[in-house]
Amino acid sequence: MKKKNKRFRNSEEYQQVLNVLIQKANTLLNYKQIAAQVDSISKKDVSLILELLERDRKIEQRQRGKYIFVKTRDEITGVLDFSQRGDAYLVSENLDKDIKLKAGSTLDAFNGDEVSVRLVYSKSSDRPKAFVTKVLKRARTTYVGTISQGGKASFIIPDSSKIHTDFYVPKERLKGAVDGDKVLFKYRDWPSNAKNPYASVVEVFGQSGDNTAEMHAIVAEYGFATKFEDRVEDAAAKLPKKITNEEIAKRMDFRKVTTFTIDPEDAKDFDDALSFKKLDNGNFEIGIHIADVSHYVQPGDIIDVEAYNRATSVYLVDRTIPMLPERLSNELCSLRPHEESLCFAVIFELDIHGNVKDYKFSKTVIYSDRRFAYEEAQEVIETKKGDFAYEIEVMNSIAGKLREAKFANGAINFETTEFRFELDSNGKPISVTPKERKDAHKMIEEYMLLANKYVAMHLYTKNKKTPLPYRVHEEPSAEKLAEFAETAANFGFKIETGDYKSYAKSINEMVTKVQGTVKGDILQPLAIRSMEKAYYTSKKIGHFGLAFDYYAHFTSPIRRYPDLITHRMLFDYLTKKKSFDYNEVEKMANHCSGQEQKAVSAERASIKYKQVEFLSSYKGEEFEGIISGITEWGIYVEIMENKCEGMVRLRDMRDDNYNFYPEKKIVVGQRKKKTYSMGERVFIRVKNTDLAKRNIDFEFVRE
Repeated sequence: MKKKNKRFRNSEEYQQVLNVLIQKANTLLNYKQIAAQVDSISKKDVSLILELLERDRKIEQRQRGKYIFVKTRDEITGVLDFSQRGDAYLVSENLDKDIKLKAGSTLDAFNGDEVSVRLVYSKSSDRPKAFVTKVLKRARTTYVGTISQGGKASFIIPDSSKIHTDFYVPKERLKGAVDGDKVLFKYRDWPSNAKNPYASVVEVFGQSGDNTAEMHAIVAEYGFATKFEDRVEDAAAKLPKKITNEEIAKRMDFRKVTTFTIDPEDAKDFDDALSFKKLDNGNFEIGIHIADVSHYVQPGDIIDVEAYNRATSVYLVDRTIPMLPERLSNELCSLRPHEESLCFAVIFELDIHGNVKDYKFSKTVIYSDRRFAYEEAQEVIETKKGDFAYEIEVMNSIAGKLREAKFANGAINFETTEFRFELDSNGKPISVTPKERKDAHKMIEEYMLLANKYVAMHLYTKNKKTPLPYRVHEEPSAEKLAEFAETAANFGFKIETGDYKSYAKSINEMVTKVQGTVKGDILQPLAIRSMEKAYYTSKKIGHFGLAFDYYAHFTSPIRRYPDLITHRMLFDYLTKKKSFDYNEVEKMANHCSGQEQKAVSAERASIKYKQVEFLSSYKGEEFEGIISGITEWGIYVEIMENKCEGMVRLRDMRDDNYNFYPEKKIVVGQRKKKTYSMGERVFIRVKNTDLAKRNIDFEFVRE
């Protein structure tokens, strides 16, 4: 509390101001109206006393700068959810239905903030009116926006469509930002007599529209830092590159065993390698060697704290924001070709049919003989020629058996097509092409899944007291299953919903039939949406989509913090050290799940930005698309040839008045009864694009 306020507490002036509000109970008054009734107190002091009375919870600020005294209180807490139109709703566990707040009754609360709200009931309505009385917890401390300067005043226009006010920035808090700059800013306060909230610039990204500025702004928007602090970089720089003989002596030595990596062509961090050796009994020893990040990053050190806070690398269209400094991610921990590297491995003995005969865990040292891009490995698979052709052929054959067994056990096969943007030298998209997922990708995936599964299974079955950040995927709800089954039936497919294994089998049969077809483009994304989201928890729930009873992430500690936790726990178990407790792991798991969702949102935001940028060159052109979503305000359409998604707004559909039926997820015209439904093929024209809002507007052009 400001010291200058304290002198008024319980003073004569304090009581005078309070009495004015008591006498005018249930009437909103601003400080000027109150000051007019207490001539002996200056307007400045009245403002100070009002701040004090509000802090003492004697009065409430129902609207900005307007105060009221209320004898009785009925308050609850909740979270504010603002719509893009500016409407504010209170979401609370104490309410059976969200409450809409009147304009001007949210004080200085923004979207997502946890607030205390006063409910006022009246005889004329069964729904109470709600007024924010206090912001309890900010959803975020920083925001992203663009500087707008006019005359001597500077404002920030926030990027978020859910923040409906501009922020005033005093000149001394601009940090060198100029008109048009994209910035990260911090909310300071919102004086009761000010029209706009006050803010200060934290970081200047560059001019709005510049590719790097926009990508960094997206990263910051979701709470990730684009750079590491100097002290973190310095700590990473001090880590030794040389692998000592003492360290090698502690590990299984695979330096003379055939070992290679297979990664995307543009990858810089290689966190997994495969070793291969044929055994005398006819079986094969296949090692899944994972970068030993835990050797370099110790619990609680400065790099570990930073990695935990980030929890994941963030993958944008044109760049990666790493979880670890590049000294680690691209150098010390990267399993680069023709270099010795330290790993933590799961080593399997497998027969040619994919049956696991034995397995073990060990810290290893490897020497990667070859770095394959996926395309190079795929060529070896298809031609049976090239480096390590025999090894790759055998490993691919075994991976195929593992894959067959997985689906036979009830795993679900989702083969969605992803697209990549080709960018020019300025980062502008010039084309969109599909990413092909072939046998080389599937081979690596199966060995990573195998390692993850066996680590989780071993730790759980050998010592149930060892907590893990399990990667779990819960069974879908009966409602979602029935909804998708109904949609699939419209396309001629019967989806069994009696039990989950039958459901998975019928989904896989459908996927096989529609793969590479228009129906596949429609049904597979809808099937994925019917699933629950995977997340991390210390509870062993299992993974529905993979049909695994035990599953944890182990194979990517360079880019995922849960994998690093799993490495530490496995090593603690093997060396009989004390592990984490459940409460600690659950806290970490929740944090990592939250960060993962933010990273996914940032990735999608970068894709959306590039989609808008790409279609900006195609205004007025027509495309064939698929209805991918239907809401009360519009119909989402995904263009088939490039996966760019936009909306046909109901208010722009002038041929009829259309109504939305949420239970059926359809839109129907009142007069002509024209119906639009999910998955329907349509033709659209690109009507408008808005880069600032990342919006694409379409219009229907023909049947």
